[in-house]
Amino acid sequence: MQNILAPYLLCLGNETQLTFAKTAKGILDWRPEKCRGQIGLEGCTVDLGLDDITIEQASSKGIKTLVLGVAPPGGVIPTSWYPMLFSALENGLDIASGLHDKLIDVPNLVASAKSLGRQLFDVRHPSQSFAVGTGEPRSGNRLLAVGTDCAVGKMYSTLAIEKEMLERGLEVDFVATGQTGIFISGKGVSVDAVVSDFVSGAAEFLSPDNGPDHWDIIEGQGSLFHPSYAAVTLGLIHGSQPDALLLCHEVGRTEIIGTNNYPVPELKDCIDVYLNAARLTNKQAKFVGGCFNTSSLSDEQAKHYLIQMQQSIGLPCSDPYRYGVAKIVDGLLT
Repeated sequence: MQNILAPYLLCLGNETQLTFAKTAKGILDWRPEKCRGQIGLEGCTVDLGLDDITIEQASSKGIKTLVLGVAPPGGVIPTSWYPMLFSALENGLDIASGLHDKLIDVPNLVASAKSLGRQLFDVRHPSQSFAVGTGEPRSGNRLLAVGTDCAVGKMYSTLAIEKEMLERGLEVDFVATGQTGIFISGKGVSVDAVVSDFVSGAAEFLSPDNGPDHWDIIEGQGSLFHPSYAAVTLGLIHGSQPDALLLCHEVGRTEIIGTNNYPVPELKDCIDVYLNAARLTNKQAKFVGGCFNTSSLSDEQAKHYLIQMQQSIGLPCSDPYRYGVAKIVDGLLT
């Protein structure tokens, strides 16, 4: 379990495109109180609107962790960043990265962190082992987001659900299962990097026994309909034992991302398949709503579409970015 200390200094690297700084942008969007400043390196033109803070200034401003908030192609940590990384440790900061390259694979960096009493977090790579899942019932309540495909808004939707429930004074936690979610929450496990036999066990670990009024809102990963990533989705479903399932979909997408000739499933078929999978470990699992990315539609079109979807699947439907998730939470709590 990662446990990253805030506040953060968000490193934007050498990026010129916001797309490749989406990790930093996601953190700022959902946990602005954790973001104390930004730092860009040579050639960087991305600006999140935060104060530009040097490594030397960071400690005096109470910053605890330098977050490498970029996801460039290949996930490589350039050697040109090393002076900044060593300086961060020397100035009292921990370092957290979601890149494929591991901080702990840089021997001198590891030695420096150890001598200075600092921590290195490779959030894409679990720092502990997990038992296999047991399927034993657990107390408390759990909601899991699932999707017609990958990258359809599962993280955004679960964070919106958590925010709405917190505003109502409810007992709720967002459970991060991917690297950006871990940065946002400060803890979690990137389950797509867990050995397949132990994904369900990791999900059980992340959402343990809890009080009768407590909700764990679990970030989904992958899709049962994606030929590459269905395995992690199934393990997460079985281990989460969700009481409630939230269906996520991007309007207008017709083909499973990154494939040829794999169509996006019909929503009713999608619901049936997910329920069959979920009811292996929780016989009472049910869908409580649908979250739709309607960014390709006008406001009028989006509202009409959501009404149609609500009638079609018989569940409250919304675009969490445009219209919030209040009616989905209303249904969840009834």
